[in-house]
Amino acid sequence: MSGQKRRPPIVGRYLRQEVELASRNSGMPLEALRYDLTPAGLHYLLIHFDIPEVDAFAWRLRVGGLVSRELSLSLDELRRMRARTVRVTLECAGNGRGQASPRYPSMPWLEEGVSTAEWTGVPLSAVLNEAGLEKSARDIVFHGADRGFDGGIEHTYSRSLKVPDAMREEVLLVYAMNGAPLLPQHGAPLRLVVPGWYGMASVKWLERIEVIDTAFDGVQQALSYHFRQAAGEKGVPCTKIRVNSLMVPPGIPDFFGRRRTVEAGDVEIFGRAWSGDGDVKRVEFAVDGAWQDATLDAPAGPYAWRGWRSRWRAAVGAHELRCRATDASGAVQPLEPPWDVTGFGNNGAQRVEVVVR
Repeated sequence: MSGQKRRPPIVGRYLRQEVELASRNSGMPLEALRYDLTPAGLHYLLIHFDIPEVDAFAWRLRVGGLVSRELSLSLDELRRMRARTVRVTLECAGNGRGQASPRYPSMPWLEEGVSTAEWTGVPLSAVLNEAGLEKSARDIVFHGADRGFDGGIEHTYSRSLKVPDAMREEVLLVYAMNGAPLLPQHGAPLRLVVPGWYGMASVKWLERIEVIDTAFDGVQQALSYHFRQAAGEKGVPCTKIRVNSLMVPPGIPDFFGRRRTVEAGDVEIFGRAWSGDGDVKRVEFAVDGAWQDATLDAPAGPYAWRGWRSRWRAAVGAHELRCRATDASGAVQPLEPPWDVTGFGNNGAQRVEVVVR
């Protein structure tokens, strides 16, 4: 697929279009890091086009292409299949984009494009096994009901997984979130959830699964969601979530500037850390550049964030707090945002400015 017109990076004030995107999408308030499971109303949202109107009673999931038997499954039929619940931290691939300069004009996330929920549904592998994949199957394509233009190209939001990735037992066709039916904004009546991968892979408002023998070349797969160091290069596809961490900003905020005010004395700092490439093994916390190891909570699951905490003896004055995580692969959060043309994968260590009184 060709013809996409990519927007150039910009410096300066946010564009009207960026403000509109920030108004209709929403991030998780950082104080919600205190919840092991993010309540559905606080879970971050990135909606590419419109929330589609879907009649759950008439809706059916169609499975076709290179399969032995085409399927057309109702929501009730899916609910009668063997269910699985997985706790998953999802993060938008563009999380942190708004902190970069120059930045790519898109959803201007700062740090709030991450959340954790328990997702319940049918393992995708069970449905694919029922359909029977042909030997020539290469990509499993997931077509959502939301449709619009991106880069001047009209399309439905569609993504694909290679067969081995799609057949992982933890990849789910989801109809419930935190024990309740999916809400419209979270992809009702059915969505895909791909644990460990950035959120773009977890297609919402799923209507159709198509099995093909070539590499899927849809806009959101072939042209978007690639790490790129220079404009015009093909880049590397975004897949697994890079190691990351955040803290709950301590004290109380200024309404407009969000600068924090903290009382002098002992302050407990709490946060979460996560990675799509192995368990979090270490979190460090720093005050004015002096780093120390934080205490880790017990793991909450292979695909869920991990709590961490540290104590700070807050002295009067202005201070900068930071945190960074290390995962089982040995990857460490960088202190500065890694450069990316379209602002993907920013896992630079968080900064929180505080005044202690």
